[in-house]
Amino acid sequence: MGDVYFYHLTRRPLEAVLPDLLARSLARGWQVAVRGTDAGRMAWLDERLWLEPKDSFLPHGVAGGPHDAMQPVLLTSEAAMPNGAACLMAVDGAEVTGAEVGALDRVCILFDGNVDAALTRARAQWKTLTEAGCAAKYWSEKSGRWEMKAEAGG
Repeated sequence: MGDVYFYHLTRRPLEAVLPDLLARSLARGWQVAVRGTDAGRMAWLDERLWLEPKDSFLPHGVAGGPHDAMQPVLLTSEAAMPNGAACLMAVDGAEVTGAEVGALDRVCILFDGNVDAALTRARAQWKTLTEAGCAAKYWSEKSGRWEMKAEAGG
């Protein structure tokens, strides 16, 4: 059973944080699915990932193509993860189930701490997932570096 990590973004936007987390996940040998709620937003993230980081290449693709199963990082707005992801990164309030947390090595929920609706959604997800028995860790970058501020479940 995997863990779910909540990343409370307060200093940097998603497009600055996501490449680092994806690179770390790929270094662990994980295929990754990045799940959002809007296909247009996933296309926007795709563009950003082609541009950053400037000094390296982050292999990825947007779901719906003929090679989805081969993508190390697959951006999607659907529940399916045809690339056999071991890690799911949920953005923009995308749905995550307790069963998914249990089946994957890691689930990451990234949310913008400057948006009230995003905070409310993340709190609801924390409650739902920990009540389902998932081990959860809450990470904050408020100090300028990532620090674990809370953990529950498991």
